Amino acid sequence: MTAYEDEHVPGRYGPTATAEADPLEVGRVRTAYAPAHDGDPDPGEIVWTWVPFEENDGRGKDRPVLVVAREAAGTVLAVQLSSKRHDADREWVPIGSGPWDRSGRDSWVAVDRVLRLHEAGMRREACALDRGRFDLVRRRLQERYGWS
Repeated sequence: MTAYEDEHVPGRYGPTATAEADPLEVGRVRTAYAPAHDGDPDPGEIVWTWVPFEENDGRGKDRPVLVVAREAAGTVLAVQLSSKRHDADREWVPIGSGPWDRSGRDSWVAVDRVLRLHEAGMRREACALDRGRFDLVRRRLQERYGWS
């Protein structure tokens, strides 16, 4: 990747960068299943964006995230997916496999880290997660953070 391409990675830099959000300070959150294959990140969809590493040292990677709620400011809240459980200290919800992973690997959603995503920070829309698996993640977020 050239330096120019690196600067123009959606969600990586500037006002539309994907950032960690404190789930207890985001205000009232109403999760809803509302996928619409329209190119915009909608709750219930898995989209790809730049996700900063938790060390917040400028590094990160392009990865899939599950959009779980819309915010009034035009941003959305999302949780990251992984094809492996990283450690026992994190809370992971298994969601199985789907078209977001070309290798067909099972995935997990980390519900202990919430991300704020800007529409312009999304690289691409992957697919809608089915309602049953979305509801598993939503229930866990509701239990953990008191969201409705």
